[in-house]
This record gives sequence, C-alpha cells and structure tokens, in this order.
Amino acid sequence: MTKLDNHYNLFINGEWRQGSKGQVMLSDNPANNKPWASFDCASQEDIELAVQSARSVLNKGFWKTCTATERGKLLYKLADLIEENAEKIGTIETHDSGKLLAETVSQTKYVADYYRYFAGMADKIEGATLPIDKKDMHVYTTHQPIGVVAAIVPWNAQMFLTATKLAPALAAGCSIILKASEIAPCALFELAKLIEQAEFPKGVVSVITGDAENCSAPLTSHPDIDRIAFTGGTDTAKKIIQNSSNNFAATNLELGGKSPLIIFEDADLESAANGIIAGNFGASGQSCVAGSRVIVHQNIAKDLLKLIQEKSQSIQVGDPLKQETNLGPLCTQKQIEIIETTINKSVEQGGVIIFGGKKIEGEGNYFEPTLIHCPTHNIETLKVEMFGPVISFIEFKKEEQAIDIANDSKYGLGSGLFTKNLARAHRASQEIKAGICWINTYRAISPIAPFGGFNQSGYAREAGKKSILDYTRTKTTWINISDDPMKNPFVMR
Repeated sequence: MTKLDNHYNLFINGEWRQGSKGQVMLSDNPANNKPWASFDCASQEDIELAVQSARSVLNKGFWKTCTATERGKLLYKLADLIEENAEKIGTIETHDSGKLLAETVSQTKYVADYYRYFAGMADKIEGATLPIDKKDMHVYTTHQPIGVVAAIVPWNAQMFLTATKLAPALAAGCSIILKASEIAPCALFELAKLIEQAEFPKGVVSVITGDAENCSAPLTSHPDIDRIAFTGGTDTAKKIIQNSSNNFAATNLELGGKSPLIIFEDADLESAANGIIAGNFGASGQSCVAGSRVIVHQNIAKDLLKLIQEKSQSIQVGDPLKQETNLGPLCTQKQIEIIETTINKSVEQGGVIIFGGKKIEGEGNYFEPTLIHCPTHNIETLKVEMFGPVISFIEFKKEEQAIDIANDSKYGLGSGLFTKNLARAHRASQEIKAGICWINTYRAISPIAPFGGFNQSGYAREAGKKSILDYTRTKTTWINISDDPMKNPFVMR
C-alpha cells in the first residue's frame, strides 16, 4: 500500500523504524471517509525486537539503577509535554477517530494529571516489616517491577486509556510496549515523540500497531511478556487470555459495557436529561460506559421523554473539528451496520423509534441521535453494545424492578442513578452490579478514582493508588538475626 505524505513509522527501542515486512495501512478520516494518514505495521520480527529491548533495559543501565524519585521526575516531564501539545494531539486524534476536537483536546490536557498522579506515587510504593511469629527473624516485603508489560489500547479514548496503563507501569519501574489500535493509531505515535523528547531510556517504551495475526497475537503470547493490560471487546479478550497461557502473564482486562441509568420519580428532570444525553450522545456514544439503558419511573416517563426530545433537537451533528458541533461521526462503517441491524431487530420485537434511527446521508459515518422506547427488557437494543448514539428507554414501577432490569446484563462496567433520596441513592448503588456508579451525575473520571467492571466487563482496576501495585510483584525477605547456628535442617521452621 502506498504511503501518504502524513506517514508514521513504528517506535521501537528509541528508534523510528519501518515495519520489517513492509506492511502499510491507511487511516480514514471518519468525517469524510478519505485516507488522511498511513502507518507501518509490526510483524513478529518487530515484536521480537521490541520485547528484547524492553527486557534488556530492565536488566542494565539507567532504568535498572535509577531511583523511584528519578522515574517520577521523568513522568512529570512527560506530563508537561502532553499538556503543552494537547491541541496538536487532539487534532490528530479527531482526524483519526472522528471524536469531537473539543473533547480530544480537553481530555488530552486532563490525562496529563494521570501522569502527574503516578509520578507522585513512584516513590511512595512502600513495603512492610512483618510482625512475624518466629523468634529471631526479621521479615520484610518490597515491591519490585513486574517486568515487561504489553498494553493493548483501543481507538475510542486513546490518550486516557493509555495513561491508565503507561503511567503506573513506568512509575513502578516496568518497561512497556504500547500496541495502538490499527483503526486509529496516530495519536499514540505522536505520544511516542513526546516520550522520546522527555528522554526516557531507549527501550523503556515502544509504540507499535498492526493486525491481530502479525502483531497482537505474537505480542501477547511472547514468552518474555510479564503482564498484559488490555482494553477492548470480550471476544478479543478471550483470545488474549488464551495467548497468555504461553507465558503465564498476569492480565488486566477492561472490556465492554451496557450501562444502566435509573431515573427515580423524585429526580431533578433537568439534571437527569442532561445526564442521559451526556451518557449517550457524548463522544457520539462511543464510550464503554455509555448509559445506554435508561430505566425511568413510569410517573415521570412522559415528562422526561419530552425534555430529552427537546434537548436533542438542538444537537449539532457535523464536522468534529468545529467548536459548535455536539455530535461527530462514528469511527467505522461497521459500527453503523451493527446499529442498523440491532435497531431493525428491536423494532421487530416491539421497540418504538421515538426519534432518529437512521444513518445521515452524505459523506462520513454520521448517525442520527436515536431513542428507542422498549416495552419489555427483552428488546435487542437493551442487550447489544452498539458504540453509537442510541438510547434504550424502558419504564419501571418499583425500585426492586428497576434494580432487576439494571442487573439484567452480562456486563457490569458503569451505572448511574438520579434521585434526591439519599438513603435510596446509597441503597440502590450498592445493589447495582457494576464497578462504577455515578449518582446525580454521569461520565466523570479522575486519576484518583479506580475504573473497572464486573462480570464480562472485565476485572482488575485502572487508576487509583492501588492500581500501581498491579505492575509490581511482592518480594518477601527473611533474615535470621540470631548468632546461634541454624537448627535441624530437616524440620521446617
């Protein structure tokens, strides 16, 4: 495939390299379906070089001998560079994925704080002295870097979902290979330029991309990978788990979602409507925590539905680079096909399209903001993660029924509820089987707050102070402080 003027090489061992097999792919701009950039793809040979360099840097040189404080200073430097280049990176991500420029820029600026948070954590990874039940024994624990990390990052929130992996891994002293999505990898290659500028040692971070067969599979199955941090779909996660059986790599899995949003009868309707729109039409619905199952008390359903309709009429669909745009294109044509198929089946099952429901004609992957009224909880749009601007609206009578509908899903990532009743807010949030619950708000994030799911939404947690420990192994050291000779060697002490 012909390289475009805007072309990205692989970043391996501190060098910009062509793919060893010469494979080149194009990135299409979702706003017009035209190629705007090209990039090299990694093969097994490139994977081998990246892993070897990542292993080598752990065994010798500055990255092995530097203090945790020095690692933190490098992360602070990287954070400043990300913030300074947020406009450029955001623009590239918008060209690549179709996300609104207003969001990609603001999100890139904010993820700098993730690097600062973990920079501060680097020299706060403390061990412990154990009150051991043995005389004359001094026993303590330390946390050592887990080793070489393979991080698989999706296209829909690249800078955020990279930061939740890269920042704690580097703070812990690991080396890491970032595998960007071949659908839209360009923002991460721009990040690689900043990593190079921050003067991280060669081999500490490599950034690659490529297809599953030639890139992802050899990477996740490589015998020298110690941890895999993956964000993506459940089907791919199953393959990664299979691959990890070759190296017994520990895994972090952050997967899909079909998040419920419960609106109780005492909710502030203005706030609830804004939360519903933010949770579904924000990022064009291309969010793993999209609150796409809206569960509304029957007494307020009519009024809330009217308010959502009114607010949705003012949504500006169009060029994601324009500040006045509220909803941009979907990243791929395949998403539109899935949405159309799911909506058609839902209508056959009794679902009613209140507004939207169609692809917007013309160039680009644009889909109308859509709301489906669901008479029962067996409607297809309530089950399928569509990754698009589609709300499924279902009514309930009693709190217990709302909780049952909320938990009627194989996923369990995000959730939300709107109520003025404090007791109910606590009670219901505890009953919802999800890793995150937003109350009277939606789609908020912070480096301080753990992020992750239940059930088929994955396990482990990203962000928060404990997440850094996922990138370490605990080592226990025993010291005999007695001057007496060691006792009978054939008896366990």
